[in-house]
Amino acid sequence: MILNSQTNPPAATLSFQSIEPEGSMADFVHYFWQLTNATTEPKTVTILPDGYFDLLFSVVNNQPVQGSLVGLITQPVDYLMPINATTFAISFKLPAAEYLFNTSMADLVNKSTAIPLDFWGFAPADFADFTHFVSRANQLMTTRSSPSLDPRKLALFVLLYSTNGDRSITDISATIHWSPRQLNRYFTRQFGLSLKAYCTLLRYRASFGQLMDGKLYPQQGYADQAHFSKEIKKYSRATPKQLAANKKDRFIQLSTLSKP
Repeated sequence: MILNSQTNPPAATLSFQSIEPEGSMADFVHYFWQLTNATTEPKTVTILPDGYFDLLFSVVNNQPVQGSLVGLITQPVDYLMPINATTFAISFKLPAAEYLFNTSMADLVNKSTAIPLDFWGFAPADFADFTHFVSRANQLMTTRSSPSLDPRKLALFVLLYSTNGDRSITDISATIHWSPRQLNRYFTRQFGLSLKAYCTLLRYRASFGQLMDGKLYPQQGYADQAHFSKEIKKYSRATPKQLAANKKDRFIQLSTLSKP
């Protein structure tokens, strides 16, 4: 999940920090992140598709923590972040659905569902600060991970993430030794979209790095400039030029969420 701020003026920005996973959790976690609105007015953020799903815990003043699980999204989603609000979150790679959550994410495409505060054993004290949240999350997830990982599935996602989805279904099938039909059946049943659609999301997300460098032409996986521009606008509601300009730090991920 990628967040971009639609705020005015540049000085009144949201603060963001992240921590990458270590050890075995790197197979399941993209990164841990925290977003805080310590400004004097609510801020609208837009959630953009990036090929990951998120576990969120929102803290507003001294109100009870609110948790939610956000599935894969294929379209921008706007969210109003209140004053004095902090979101603690974990951005997950797709294998986590099966091996940490023990569930299908198919019904959560472009949706979210509320979760209890004590989900996995979290407690109010775990949201006192970001470092403690990450430590506690790692501890809880380590006790939940499956002892028997399907090496073929893990190899599939290593391939997808390392290539940013820039491989044909035929090539993926030959490498993983699953037929295209088996691959698409698995993706549709487990994640709610086809493998091809997922590769498109990863390829789109990978373009952010080049846009930060001011490169407005396609770098990989796109037939031509028109194809590139169409895909960027489809998922961002903005042109490549608008993303690259990043006026008034509108798109926070172009300066802070620049991970692939």
